Amino acid sequence: MGTKRESGRRRPIVVGVALAVAAAVVAAGLLLFEPWKLWTDETVSEALPTGAPAAPAAPGTSGGSGTSGAPSAAAAQPPQTVARGTFISHEHETKGTAKVVRLADGSHTLRLEGLDTSNGPDLRVWLTDAPVKPGTEGWKVFDDGKHISLGKLKGNKGDQNYEIPAGLDLATYTSVTIWCDRFSVSFGAAELAKA
Repeated sequence: MGTKRESGRRRPIVVGVALAVAAAVVAAGLLLFEPWKLWTDETVSEALPTGAPAAPAAPGTSGGSGTSGAPSAAAAQPPQTVARGTFISHEHETKGTAKVVRLADGSHTLRLEGLDTSNGPDLRVWLTDAPVKPGTEGWKVFDDGKHISLGKLKGNKGDQNYEIPAGLDLATYTSVTIWCDRFSVSFGAAELAKA
């Protein structure tokens, strides 16, 4: 008789512990997968930066050219696309164009135009040395070799710019991927070819 009473008292405790464990698993899953991002879009609409060179010093001052204030040749140079590629889909359908643009001051930026991909947890923009492969064999190749993160993806739709670090050997980095760092998978990628 005492055994039945004890098991009757333990049952609510066991059920309570099971419910607490289940709630913790659900909460961890929500934090890990962030499923609400599948139904939300973040659109970015950035203009291409000009990278205007510094204004020349006034004539007669240190560092001045002594000219009559004519604009420098660098100031007349518009941004130039030096490499470009079109996104293909990997884990998620991805569309748009990636361009490496040399700005008037000599710096480089990666520009994503017309990007349209899924939102997701911990998405990054990477330059890599990996070849872009279609299908599932291309999903996980980008962290095998050289890669550099240009930062978090600003939005899963629209036009956006990512500064490329000075001195980076652009000949080494031949592709760009929208990389899900949390699950080590490419959402989409573009092979960069010289423009």
